[in-house]
This record gives sequence, C-alpha cells and structure tokens, in this order.
Amino acid sequence: MSVWIFGYGSLLWRPGFPYVEARAARVRGLSRRLEQGSPDHRGTPSRLGRVATLVAAEGAHVGGLVYALAPAEADAILAALDEREQGGYDRVTVRAELHGEAAERERIIEAITWIARPGNPWHLGPAPFESMVADVLEARGPSGTNVEYVLRLAETLASLGFEDEHITTLADAVRSALAGC
Repeated sequence: MSVWIFGYGSLLWRPGFPYVEARAARVRGLSRRLEQGSPDHRGTPSRLGRVATLVAAEGAHVGGLVYALAPAEADAILAALDEREQGGYDRVTVRAELHGEAAERERIIEAITWIARPGNPWHLGPAPFESMVADVLEARGPSGTNVEYVLRLAETLASLGFEDEHITTLADAVRSALAGC
C-alpha cells in the first residue's frame, strides 16, 4: 500500500523527494490561505514571509497534488518533510478526492499533509490585503523571495486548472506593486 502526500504550497512545484506517481486532487472543507509566517524558507525570524496553510472553510475545497511514495522510501521522505515543515506545521491526514482519469479507478484516498494551525509561534493570521502585499514584497529567506513563492504558487495552480481566488488576487496585487501601478 502506497503512502500518499498532499501538496498545496511549494510542494506543488518543488516537492524535493522522489515519488512513484503524482495526481491532481482536492480536499473538501479547507481553504488555502497565506496566514503562516515562514521563518526559515521565504523569510527570517525577524522578517517573516507569508506562506500557505489550510484553514477550515465550510463548502470550500483546496486543489493540489497527491504524490505516491515508494513504500521503501516513505519513512525517510516523511522524516525529511517533517524537517522541511518544522516552522509551525503539524503532520495531519486528509481525505483527498482524485480528479481526471485517475479518479475513475480510485476516488478518495488518505493522504498526509502539513497544516500550520493558529497558535503556533509563526502564525500570522489574516490581514488586510495591503499588509499582506507589503509582507510579501519585503520578505526573503534561504529558499528565495516571498514574491517568487506567491507568483510560482499562482502560476502552478493555474497550470493545474485549480482556481484559488485568494492566491490569484494576492499574486495580481504583488505584480501590480512590482510594476509600480
């Protein structure tokens, strides 16, 4: 039996681990929000970047990818992802609904993901859009700029056919700010 990982942020374009298969999927009852501070990837402890987490939202769904891991490599990959997601994230299991042709064979799978809940030391929470744009424009960390994170996330979601108004609107506002509009 395969271990599955659900990616909804940087794991979409930079999983950083070997996998057997990747499929488009969505998880119901959750929404992607840039409410988590990144002290170690897209920001620093003194200037947090804004990165994605999942929040409960009735009637919502969040699109992403599920990755099947080879059983022999699963424990090592999970340990590495626990390290990667150490900035306030907890490992949880979600029910992911597969999309496309793959969904005809197997509709719902259990997948592991990481969610940063309110109350963790790096939680930023919701903010006015202007503040979020300012945070994104100013933050940079070892993995790159927060601008790159937001723009890559928006581009990847669009290429996968997932609509995410929160991410799209923020990416558009960041592009406008960079263009000086």
